[in-house]
Amino acid sequence: MKARDLRELGAEELDQKIREVSQELSDMRIKHKSGTGVEKPVRMRTLRHEIARMQTVKAQREAK
Repeated sequence: MKARDLRELGAEELDQKIREVSQELSDMRIKHKSGTGVEKPVRMRTLRHEIARMQTVKAQREAK
């Protein structure tokens, strides 16, 4: 998601989205470490960037 899309979400929705994406990343890390392999390993990097973007939007809201 783009930052402007994230800014339109409410605080609870943003927190929920962070939890969902973090859980997906965690699951992918477990699969990757266990050796079973992940279909798209690049998706792990994308998820990390999405989480960082969401946390940035959340921090900006709290700073105001």
